Amino acid sequence: MYRNIQFLLLHSFFLLVLSTSSFAQIGSYSVQAGCSKVNITPPVGVRLIGSYGKPSDAVLDELSVRAMVLDDGRTPVAIVSADLLYTPLEEITCPVRNLVQEKCDIPPQNVLLCATHTHSGPEVFSRSKLPPPEATPLNDMEQAYLQTLISRIVDAVVQANQNKEPARIGTAKGRIPEIVFNRRTLDPNEMAVMTWRVSAEVAGTRSIETNSKGSISVSFALPSEGPVVHFGPIDPELCVLRVENMEGEIIGSIINFGCHPVCIYPYLPTAISADYPGDATDLVEKMEGGVCLFTLAPAGNLVPYQRGVEAHKQIGKALGAEALRRLQFVTTTDKIALQVKTKTIRFPVKQAPVDPKAPEANQSEPKPPAGECLSTEIQVIRLGTIYLLGLPGEILVEIGLEIKQRAGIENLFIISLGNDAIGYVCPRLAYQQGGYEPGTATHLAEGAGEIMVREALGLLYQIQ
Repeated sequence: MYRNIQFLLLHSFFLLVLSTSSFAQIGSYSVQAGCSKVNITPPVGVRLIGSYGKPSDAVLDELSVRAMVLDDGRTPVAIVSADLLYTPLEEITCPVRNLVQEKCDIPPQNVLLCATHTHSGPEVFSRSKLPPPEATPLNDMEQAYLQTLISRIVDAVVQANQNKEPARIGTAKGRIPEIVFNRRTLDPNEMAVMTWRVSAEVAGTRSIETNSKGSISVSFALPSEGPVVHFGPIDPELCVLRVENMEGEIIGSIINFGCHPVCIYPYLPTAISADYPGDATDLVEKMEGGVCLFTLAPAGNLVPYQRGVEAHKQIGKALGAEALRRLQFVTTTDKIALQVKTKTIRFPVKQAPVDPKAPEANQSEPKPPAGECLSTEIQVIRLGTIYLLGLPGEILVEIGLEIKQRAGIENLFIISLGNDAIGYVCPRLAYQQGGYEPGTATHLAEGAGEIMVREALGLLYQIQ
């Protein structure tokens, strides 16, 4: 009997050790957070992405880089959003990561750097992974600005790291379908007919519709002389992240929404502007406090319902107001364990066109580059039950919606243009339908969208 009691006691002890060990591995940690905001407005004269090679001549509103650093005592992470068109991996993200590691001891793979995707920002990158392949040489002013830009992005992270204090984190969701529509309209033959913008009169005919499968679209009554088209899906969801100190005062926030920031472009092609994300983040910072980061959800084929300076302000205020509303009702916690996973992925590129002047050219068989692929990375930052999925490139909304539906994660922020620029990422159906995004706007071959979905879901599953 004595031996039986000993056995039971030992058995209970081992179960307690195992359960305690498991809890230590799964358990949560108190988190610290800090934020900062740094001006990155280029000097007037720097060429802009939408200026067609002309120098900029005005500053409509300033550009900024905003940084948030989170640390649970074992895993520090930095989330950075810059008012730029994109942040190429080799030219911007890697230099920034290396300097951040040197100055803050944050591992490179734990830094997520994304662009707000303003089309009224500087064109100072080689665009090595984007069409057209020809790079425009930088002048002396642009070369100097590029180096200053990298330094200021790093400064933002350093300052955020220095500002860390005990914090609580939580999320909420809103909806704002009124400000966006899908520009890849389809004719009766299901072929893409690009509807780049609608007039003010047509904008007044807006109709928000939900089909039997729950897909939401925003439609307009186009002029009768044009082709009969139907409008594709949008993602009306606005995700917000609130980070507050232990007194409940906001330290920072993240808003995530999908709509091309093209209110100013092409109407004022030589004016520097953060476009509507600048208005949205400024409003949140003014009314709620802290530093507000904008991250672009999959929006490769989504555009604002109106354009121009007034639309820039209107859409930004509407988005910021919805974010403010949702930030008021966030339940936060300070017990959050942080995890990060990154993965290098490869996409096949399109076949090279046949040179008709070449004597050996076979007109019926385009010659592909031998094994040519484009290499990039994807990233997941886990904050307890919150997941930030960083994907490179301009992701069409259908891809984002599929990832959300299949992942089944309640608090999932899908951040496009994360860490790299690779052009448009389209589902296979888009290549069959034609149009701008799968055509001249990307080097990626058919099947790229399916690769992105598969790899993104795989990385999410690994970190859960």
